[in-house]
Amino acid sequence: MRTLTISRSTAPLITAVTLLVAFVLLFAWPQSAAAHDTLIDSTPAADSTVDTLPEELTLTFSAVPIGGEGSTEIVVTDAAGESVTDGAAALDGAMVTQPLVAEADAGEYHVLWKIVSSDGHPTSGEFTFTVTTSTVTSDPSAAPTAEETVGPAPDETQSADAPEDSNVESPAGFSPGWLIGGAVVVLIVVVLLFLLLRRRKPADSESDDPAER
Repeated sequence: MRTLTISRSTAPLITAVTLLVAFVLLFAWPQSAAAHDTLIDSTPAADSTVDTLPEELTLTFSAVPIGGEGSTEIVVTDAAGESVTDGAAALDGAMVTQPLVAEADAGEYHVLWKIVSSDGHPTSGEFTFTVTTSTVTSDPSAAPTAEETVGPAPDETQSADAPEDSNVESPAGFSPGWLIGGAVVVLIVVVLLFLLLRRRKPADSESDDPAER
């Protein structure tokens, strides 16, 4: 019966390979899984309270994220869900800067960030901070002035001194043309009646004479 034996020359090699595999399994894989860049600082800080909304938001990561179009994105919204970002985020080493609007209301603000870690894997996170003072100014042009609300006063002097319009038509019943026309018609009727009566009187007298004879 043969017995499998390992020579003393190959034993150290097998031991070294075994230790290498154990090292990879115990240390290399967990480290690669935990190699994603993490957020280590921000301004404003997470869960902090500031007087007014700053001009920009800065995020600092544990390593330099991978740049490129669409690789870095930051969304900042107010309590009403409206975005207060002003332009695209800029990557400078391990720091990302996001410009914000100049005027904003007081309240809680929500930050959502997304980057591509230095190991090539996308990662994201979110946090909130609170603003105590509003920087929104009212628009003077939006409120109507007293003159626009009431309206311009009528020019009493012009109304009083303005001459009467000579072209204003008189009421239909009192038109001078109708009065003159009516008078002419009445006069013609009277004349015709007068002439008719004069012509009938001689005829009547002539018809009465034979009867008297």
